[in-house]
Amino acid sequence: MGSSHEESPRAVGVVGDGPLAGRVCEAVEAGGAELVRGSAAEATAADPGSVVAVGEAALLDLVRADVGAPVLPVDAGPGYGGVAAGDAAAGVESLLGGDFERDTRDVLAASVDGERAGRALADVMLVTAEPARISEYAVRSRGEQVARVRADGLVVSTPTGSHGYGRTAGGPILEPGSGVVGVLPVAPFAVNADHWVVSTDRPVTLSVERDESEVSLLLDDRTVRSVAPHVPVEVARDGALAVARVPESRPFFER
Repeated sequence: MGSSHEESPRAVGVVGDGPLAGRVCEAVEAGGAELVRGSAAEATAADPGSVVAVGEAALLDLVRADVGAPVLPVDAGPGYGGVAAGDAAAGVESLLGGDFERDTRDVLAASVDGERAGRALADVMLVTAEPARISEYAVRSRGEQVARVRADGLVVSTPTGSHGYGRTAGGPILEPGSGVVGVLPVAPFAVNADHWVVSTDRPVTLSVERDESEVSLLLDDRTVRSVAPHVPVEVARDGALAVARVPESRPFFER
């Protein structure tokens, strides 16, 4: 996390749709900054000084676009930081005035049999494509098998994503920058299933051990491809997202 104030941004990108995004654009223009409005890819390509992501989908799109500028999430939901919808105008004002600090959130990359599949800010998940169909999965770390479990799937949660499915499934909330991920079974066959906290200093490998149903790989909110049995899915740290923390933001553990 940064300390002190940042320089005022040379331009501000706004990604997202709907009336709230419109109000954010108005606040940017009222503050005298150059407005860059468009998709996550377009905003990233324009190389603005900062970006406002309106809603969770916009934030995750920016991660997929590998945005380099600090991002202020607005109304993005628990765990992501940023400000609520009602504080959007004040948050933009703080952003334009340079009154923000940088938090960093680890981003994961997933590859299937050595082929890169994409990036995720919250979760990487292997899950049966057909609901309520159990398969068997394995988790390996540092070359050793950590677990083998029968379940509907496996989810790897970053500290950011630990507020989502991981928390619902009884997993721990992880501190940002801790260098660990939570690995949890999805709807496990066993009544008392274990959860694991694994370091990301080396890749974590997931695999499907039984061909009982088609299994899909999900990165955050998107299904990216199917995964065949015994094909390694490698999950590794892939840099970090810079999140602009303005005075209107609440502390991470209050979200």
